[in-house]
Amino acid sequence: MTGTVILAVNPVAGAGRGFIAGALTGVLLRRAGLTVHEVTGHSADETRKALTVALRERPDALVVVGGDGMVNLGLNAVAGTEVPLGVVAAGTGNDIARELGLPIRDIESATAVVVRHLHRPVVRDAGRVTTSSGDTHWFLGVLAAGLDALVNERANGWKRAPGRARYALATLRELPGFRPLRYRLHLDGEPEERTSMLVTAANCASYGGGMRVCPDARPDDGLLDVLTVEPMRAVRLLTIFPGLYRGTHVSHRNVEIRRVRHLRIETLPGSPELAAYADGERIGPLPVECEAVPGAIWVLAPEH
Repeated sequence: MTGTVILAVNPVAGAGRGFIAGALTGVLLRRAGLTVHEVTGHSADETRKALTVALRERPDALVVVGGDGMVNLGLNAVAGTEVPLGVVAAGTGNDIARELGLPIRDIESATAVVVRHLHRPVVRDAGRVTTSSGDTHWFLGVLAAGLDALVNERANGWKRAPGRARYALATLRELPGFRPLRYRLHLDGEPEERTSMLVTAANCASYGGGMRVCPDARPDDGLLDVLTVEPMRAVRLLTIFPGLYRGTHVSHRNVEIRRVRHLRIETLPGSPELAAYADGERIGPLPVECEAVPGAIWVLAPEH
C-alpha cells in the first residue's frame, strides 16, 4: 500500500485515550506502508489552522482520531474537496462513526478500514449551516436547536462522565426549568410558526452517545430529517426519554418528523436567545439556515 495521509489527533478525546489511540494509529498506518504527517494542536482552532496548511499538499486522505468533535473538525477541513476523511473513533459518544458503519474504540480495526478504503472511498451527504453573520459550517450528524442544544451546552462542561451518561444527566438538569420556545420554521420554503421543545435536523440517526433521535435519517439520501416535539410536561417527556435510545419515541403523538432539503430555524420575538449546536459543536445563535448537500464528502468507510 502506498499513499500519504494527514493524521489529526485530539489527545484528550475519550478521557485521555486519544493520545494513545493517535500514537497507535500512526504506527499502524506506517506499518501498512503509508507516509504519515501528524497534526496535533493544543486547541481546536490551532488544529484547524494547521490542517489548512497541511491539506495544501493534497494528501490521499485526512485521518482524524477522536470523537464526534474531531470528526466535525475534519469534515469542515475537507468538505467540498476531493480529499477523503478517515475516522478512528476514540471519543466518548462516537455517534458519527457508528452511523458510518465504522469500528468503535477498536484502533486496529478502524485503521484497517482506513487502509482498505484509502483508494476507494464512498461518498456521503453532509449538512451545511449558515448563521446570520454569514459564517458557514458543515455537519455529518445532527443539528440541535431546542432543549437538546441546552443539554449539549451543559454536557460539554462535564468531561468525566461517559457520553451516554453525560447527556442523560444534563437532560435531567435542564428539563425542570425549561420552557418551550416559539419558533418560525421554513421547511423547503414553507413557513410555519409553532411552539416546540425540540427542533432537530438530522443527517444521521443518532447523537448524544446513542440517542436515535431521527432513527430513519441516512447520510446518503439527500435529505435532512427534521424532528419537532410539541410541548408536554417534564414528567411526560421523561417517560419517553428512554425510547430515544431505541428510536421508539417517534410513535408519540407529540413527536413529528418531516424530511426536507432546506430548513431555516428562528425564534419569534420574546423568546430567549438560543444557540444551535451541530455534531456537539456550538454553531452560533439562531436564526440559522441548514441544507442537505448530497455527495459533500468522501469517507473511508464501507459502502453500506
